[in-house]
Amino acid sequence: MGSLNRLSATVAARKLAAREITAVSLLGDCLERISERESAVRAWTFLDTDAAMRRARALDTQASMGLLQGIPIGVKDLFDTFDMPTSYGSPIYADHRPATIVVGKTVTTEFATFHPGPTRNPHNLEHTPGGSSSGSAAAVADWMVPLAFGSQTAGSIVRPAAFCGVVGYKPTFGMVIRVGVKMIADPLDTIGVLARSVPDAALFVAALTDRHELLIDRSTVKVPRIGLCRTFEWNRAQPETVAVLEDAGRRLRASGANVREVTLPPPFGGLAEAQTAIMVSEVAKSLSHENLMHRKELSADMTKMIDAGLAVSPQQYDAARSLTRSCRAMLPDIFNGLDVLVAPSAMGYAPSGIAATGDPLFNRIWTLLHVPVIQVPVARGSHTLPVGVTVVGAVGADRATLRAAEWIHARLGGSEYAHG
Repeated sequence: MGSLNRLSATVAARKLAAREITAVSLLGDCLERISERESAVRAWTFLDTDAAMRRARALDTQASMGLLQGIPIGVKDLFDTFDMPTSYGSPIYADHRPATIVVGKTVTTEFATFHPGPTRNPHNLEHTPGGSSSGSAAAVADWMVPLAFGSQTAGSIVRPAAFCGVVGYKPTFGMVIRVGVKMIADPLDTIGVLARSVPDAALFVAALTDRHELLIDRSTVKVPRIGLCRTFEWNRAQPETVAVLEDAGRRLRASGANVREVTLPPPFGGLAEAQTAIMVSEVAKSLSHENLMHRKELSADMTKMIDAGLAVSPQQYDAARSLTRSCRAMLPDIFNGLDVLVAPSAMGYAPSGIAATGDPLFNRIWTLLHVPVIQVPVARGSHTLPVGVTVVGAVGADRATLRAAEWIHARLGGSEYAHG
């Protein structure tokens, strides 16, 4: 088997533009890896290898146009694609074909919530890959494609990225437009990406948004000012998460960074609960048709969430939104004198079994606050499972957050993908 599938997207894009490699050869190696591993990992819901190869052949005859030309990508099965079915992780939409040629559609949990699909963690098949961007994280981690789409409503990019040991980038809310994506919680749903390095994630979002200032030139990355933020959920952190965050603080200081402890203001202690109330209430409204017309085809997890959402009173919903606005207004003071915060990505390692996708507890507040976050893998622990940290930036400060994350990942990066 060739090894072009192990190139970073950044390197592959450069080689494709220079005609050092072809789109056909790159895609061929990715498809060979998928053929070898898909029966075990089960990252994909739909593959059209013939169409992808036809597209690759056509691209090899064309002049270079665009940052991602010739790069194979996976698209989460929550995103409409004109040439492939989009089932949203639900049997209700099994043959739905909405009006980019891509390699295929990656597994999502049911309507991007918590009921899992069949995907397994490629580092240890007995463990969950996380959710809801399960297939995207697993496909990138297992060298099937260099880039894949994800979306996050609670922790659906960061958590699977942490569990699978890859980079997960949730941009500032609204930076990547959401047209053509199944909406489940309008104030929260955010489009992002899974990649094997921070520059690759930056490349993908730069291409999606036409924001070329996001592209990372490593020679211009400066030492960031870092706040170590355990959050109000710290008492739920497992020993491996505690160890990684504490060690990150020590290693970043030793690398020359100015690192100080950051304690969030008391109102932030209510944000995780507020996010849950807003999310379940929005899900119940967004899936009202499915609940009324197809309730028997929904999972028990889904109907439980919808029922919980219907139980959220307008007063509770408004209080949660009010608290969110208050806390967002405090963010400039929190970031005063800091470029980024470093916080936990997940409670611990990926749980065993694939019947559940893990708890998004440590991701909820950042999604609710609309800030950019980048999960970077740091270490491997028991059962070969990865663990990482989340780099959090100020609203709209994606460029600075990406650069800080690249510097931090380079100093902490225990990842096999760090600079591949």
